[in-house]
Amino acid sequence: MSTYGTFNAPIGSRRATALRTVGTRERRSHLTAPRVPTVGIDIGGTKVMAGVVDADGNILEKLRAETPDKSKSPQVVEDTIVELVLDLSDRHDVHAVGIGAAGWVDADRNRVLFAPHLSWRNEPLRDRLAGRLAVPVLVDNDANTAAWAEWRFGAGRGEDHLVMITLGTGIGGAILEDGQVKRGKFGVAGEFGHMQVVPGGHRCPCGNRGCWEQYSSGNALVREARELAAADSPVAYGLIERVKGSVADITGPVITELARDGDAMCIELFQDIGQWLGVGIANLAAALDPSCFVIGGGVSAADDLLIVPAREAFKRHLTGRGYRPEARIARAQLGPEAGMVGAADLARLVARRFRRANRRRVERHERYERYVSSLRTSQGPA
Repeated sequence: MSTYGTFNAPIGSRRATALRTVGTRERRSHLTAPRVPTVGIDIGGTKVMAGVVDADGNILEKLRAETPDKSKSPQVVEDTIVELVLDLSDRHDVHAVGIGAAGWVDADRNRVLFAPHLSWRNEPLRDRLAGRLAVPVLVDNDANTAAWAEWRFGAGRGEDHLVMITLGTGIGGAILEDGQVKRGKFGVAGEFGHMQVVPGGHRCPCGNRGCWEQYSSGNALVREARELAAADSPVAYGLIERVKGSVADITGPVITELARDGDAMCIELFQDIGQWLGVGIANLAAALDPSCFVIGGGVSAADDLLIVPAREAFKRHLTGRGYRPEARIARAQLGPEAGMVGAADLARLVARRFRRANRRRVERHERYERYVSSLRTSQGPA
């Protein structure tokens, strides 16, 4: 594992300076970032995925671990991350680590302020990990990192105004304009999943009711399917038979598989989820007017089962429909690995600044040695 621990300034201040400046230089600096391998970490509600990624967005190696139970200390999640990074560093020359966290990350990209699906509350994740790993660390929201990856390497290439929507355990989101991630004043822009769409609706882990992600997400899909199965609904017999009567075994992949096999109820569930997705996208189009919506996350693996009803609902609910250009709706090309790839690529920008600082330190030392040598030569033998 490469190290950057030889500078004179305190390690915390160096990293903070780099992270504060990198956000304003993303558009041009990624072109000159060092072509070195970095590690991307994607922390979701159910898993921690780590991968070594090269400068072209190719994954050289990938590891996965289940997210520790959210009732446990955040230290357990941190330990899992460190173990994965150290494992990968045994086989790769890692120059930086990027973290895509499923939660609200502050403007300095240090603290996870709130994670609805993990027990993180104002957690200084970057500083904690920086103290244990001998490379620069960057922390950002996982939807931001996924959007960055799709803009750099996937479905969003060439777009100047892009909105990313990630459908997984919940709904994440991100906004890119002119090649820069828009994080907002406090760093928490793009939390579209917690827009209220049904006043007094289903309770959300964030504490409110009726959030968008309670109607268009992996959790929403599984909840509806389990409710029908638990009620022994006749329309759910195919699903009940597939899980042999065990409602707890109903998962998103099981529902997706049955829908692809033609199960009418599972197809209908995806249509419901897709329609709610289209309604939300239409609202975002009214507010942000992007040229492209990229749909990613694990639920997007359902392809046309989800995207087709979403496009239809979007057209029906778009403000000024028929009299305005319609944004393109595309499925993410990088799949569930987008957040990991984007985190690694953003971390490469931080690595560039540390490499420059290290090079300047070496050059100063060499100049000093030449100066001392010249003094000794001019003074002659004692």
